Amino acid sequence: MRSKTTLALFCLFFTMFTHQLSLAAIPSYDASGKPYPSLAPMLKQVNPAVVNIATYSKLQYSYNPLLNDPFFRHFFNIPDQQQYQQQLPKKQQQSAGSGVIINAQQGVVLTNYHVIKDADEVQVALIDGRGYQAKVLGSDPDLDIAVLKIEAKNLTEVSLADSSALEVGDFVVAIGNPFGLGQTVTTGVVSALGRTGLGIEGYENFIQTDASINPGNSGGALVNLKGELVGINTAIIAPAGGNVGIGFAIPMNMAKASMEQILKHGEVKRGQIGVGIQDITLGLREAFNLANGQQGVLVTEVAKSSPAEKAGLKSGDVILAVDGETTSSTGQLRSQIGIKTVGDRITLTILRAGKQQSISVTVGSPDSLLTNLGNFHPLLEGARFENNSEGKGVVVAALAPNSAAAYSGLRPGDIIISANQQRVFDLKSFSQALQKSQSAVLLHINRNGAALYLVIR
Repeated sequence: MRSKTTLALFCLFFTMFTHQLSLAAIPSYDASGKPYPSLAPMLKQVNPAVVNIATYSKLQYSYNPLLNDPFFRHFFNIPDQQQYQQQLPKKQQQSAGSGVIINAQQGVVLTNYHVIKDADEVQVALIDGRGYQAKVLGSDPDLDIAVLKIEAKNLTEVSLADSSALEVGDFVVAIGNPFGLGQTVTTGVVSALGRTGLGIEGYENFIQTDASINPGNSGGALVNLKGELVGINTAIIAPAGGNVGIGFAIPMNMAKASMEQILKHGEVKRGQIGVGIQDITLGLREAFNLANGQQGVLVTEVAKSSPAEKAGLKSGDVILAVDGETTSSTGQLRSQIGIKTVGDRITLTILRAGKQQSISVTVGSPDSLLTNLGNFHPLLEGARFENNSEGKGVVVAALAPNSAAAYSGLRPGDIIISANQQRVFDLKSFSQALQKSQSAVLLHINRNGAALYLVIR
């Protein structure tokens, strides 16, 4: 009996001793008695505002071309084509992504357009296990933004940050649903700002981060250490198929501008000022007697009767900033103006003949401006073209909604190499090549590094 009591006391003492050792090995406080820093308190507030998104699309199976032959259908006793298609089984596809609750009272969820593209049904799952069918209120494919609405109570929303205040080196946290695993948190820093020319979206001004962003994180939250939303996670560079520490997020200021237009009008109409622009190369810097290292965007053309012409902007001006925000590339300038609404007044800081000055411009409607600038051919009406700053050819800068060009097969960012089998070097040679035919246009295009031909009739 005594030996059993001694053994019990020894076990109790050993347990208490090892417990104390474990506490000593992993202290919760530093030498001054202050708790160690942790993201947990912030994440407890933000995580409920990040949702998982599942989409379902019904697609018909393809059918054999021989079914177009009436004799073949009759011989094998197969119904006519329309009836046969109706009898075909359908398959269901599912994709997973993420989203962020922006307005808890109204159930507004912000995500990427590519997450819900072509979906027949969108399901939103909350961190507490609740699930709801979402309604798509509208989208902005050029920016890759979509706005959803769910009918739910007791939701949590995330606070929005001013993404223009973000700096390289700021700590950020990415929250999303990678690989469909469920909500996951990764940390990192802002690696770069104003990333453009990636060919991912029509309007690019990305935040680059090394916080791990993987497939399924799309549409999720990129927050600062205060738990404020600074961006919407969108894309990664993944040569090996996985995360390599280069991820991109849409700045919140851009996403917010699109979201507000969608909530108000159901669509996004980007304002424009009516200029052709070009990145400044070493040769142009020398030709225009610009200082070594001078940043900015060169104005190559000003449309007649456009807001830019009325404000006094001229070809040869160098745009340095928009509303005090530095402009270093054509892609960045398009994004800076693209988030403005029609009627907004912006202040352009320009360099003219070596002297810096400010010009106030009223943003105009794209429907009226796109036809004024670069109206090369009736079949391309509504398209705006610019000289390719990286070499020969012209770039499709923008397409007006519901215009002839919008349905032509062209995409913003396409580089036109030739037109009607005539080499295109710049806007002038492009215009000359298009005059060869009024009934059809044959374009040779470079799209994201791949060459293709496009016939427009």
